[in-house]
Amino acid sequence: MVERGARHWPVEIRLKDRGHVLSVAFDDGRDFSLAAEYLRISSPSAEVQGHSPTERRIVAGKIDVAISEVIPVGNYAVRLVFDDRHQTGIFTWDYLYELGDRREANWTSYLSELAARKLQRES
Repeated sequence: MVERGARHWPVEIRLKDRGHVLSVAFDDGRDFSLAAEYLRISSPSAEVQGHSPTERRIVAGKIDVAISEVIPVGNYAVRLVFDDRHQTGIFTWDYLYELGDRREANWTSYLSELAARKLQRES
C-alpha cells in the first residue's frame, strides 16, 4: 500500500451548479456537496484564518460567490479559485472531508457569528 499522508482520499471532485457547488466523493463511500459560499468562508488561507485562532476573520457577503477553477496541488490538496478573486486557500483532502463531515455544525456557528456581528450573507 502506498502511504498517502491523508486519512481521507477523494475519488471524484466535480464543480456543479455553475461553480456554486463542489461535489467531493471519498474512498470510504462518503460524498459531500459543499456550497461555494461555505468553502469561501471556511478557506484555510491566512486571509480568513489568520495566523492564530484569535486572528480568524468572519467573512460576510459571499452568498453569490462561485468557484471558477479547481487546481490540483501535488497529490494532497486543491486550490480553489473563487470568482471574487480569492485564491490563496489550499484545501487538503482531510480538510475538505472535515468540512463535509461538520458542515451542519460549522454552518450553524457561522450564521450565529454573522448575527452577533450584525453582518449579512448578501453582499
